[in-house]
Amino acid sequence: MTALDSLSADVLDVLDAYRTCEFATLGRDGTPIAWPTAARRREDGTLLVTTSVAFAQKALNVRRDGRVALLFSEPTGSGHDAPPQIVVTGRAVCSDDVTGSPRGAEEYWRTLFERQPHSRAYVRRPVRSLMDWYYLRLLITVTPEQAAVRSPLPPTFKPPRGTAAAGLVGAEQLAQYPTAVLAARDSTGAPVLARTRPAPAPAGDGFTLRLPDDCPAVPGPASLLVHRHDERLNGMHNAVVRGVLRATGDGWALAPQRVVEPIGTGSPGDALRVLRQVRGATRRYFDRRGLERPRVHWDEFRSLAAPSRRPGGAPGSGDITTSRPEL
Repeated sequence: MTALDSLSADVLDVLDAYRTCEFATLGRDGTPIAWPTAARRREDGTLLVTTSVAFAQKALNVRRDGRVALLFSEPTGSGHDAPPQIVVTGRAVCSDDVTGSPRGAEEYWRTLFERQPHSRAYVRRPVRSLMDWYYLRLLITVTPEQAAVRSPLPPTFKPPRGTAAAGLVGAEQLAQYPTAVLAARDSTGAPVLARTRPAPAPAGDGFTLRLPDDCPAVPGPASLLVHRHDERLNGMHNAVVRGVLRATGDGWALAPQRVVEPIGTGSPGDALRVLRQVRGATRRYFDRRGLERPRVHWDEFRSLAAPSRRPGGAPGSGDITTSRPEL
């Protein structure tokens, strides 16, 4: 039994319908960082998250400090116009084992192929020779300890790109989105998440924020995540603005320090650059640990990728993978 058992069946159906969530772990320096990913709800109340070894940082963070947070708040593709947000905090574990097979996560992969149809091409020749790194996975199991429901943010106009404050780190990235997700820490140091609307501070030294009353953030290292995908988990972009969160007289403000935009703008040049980077990162993961690279079981993945006649698709979701890799 986990904290998800406290949620109603209707809320759990909404959680299952979300294609992505924001998944926060704690970096080596204690900074909470969230990236778009996916979590599949299991029958035992735990959540399954996976990551390729090319983007192993989430797994490395979990092995060092298992406190995590997940926020289901980006409803694109879910079939819901304005669903409630669902926030989950808990502890995660990640084995050292790297798997090249979908065994033990069959529904996770089956749902990915259903909800992201173009990814079926990744398991067929000739594309699969470039995508083997993607199927070498680390499995992260999250045991929810707290779960809560938040109202969706009211509709708002998307700010034009021209509103970016000149010279303010991260302003260009944040100005492309109507909202962002704050990853901060609570008084115990555990990560917390909240979707908010950053705005350049009048003094030009950061972004002002308003947080929901049930978000127990405290001043300290923090970050803002923006991300998007279309109805079929394509057309992706994501960026993280790292900085320091401080309390103000009537809310909060984040002083930005640097931007992490791992997949760039999505241009063909960026796609080729990322492909080279992920293949190199995969090789280094095994070399540094003296591990043998597992074989990818292409036949098993192809079987799950076969088009299904099931209506709607199974609960859960696949990672953010398109022509750009998951994070």
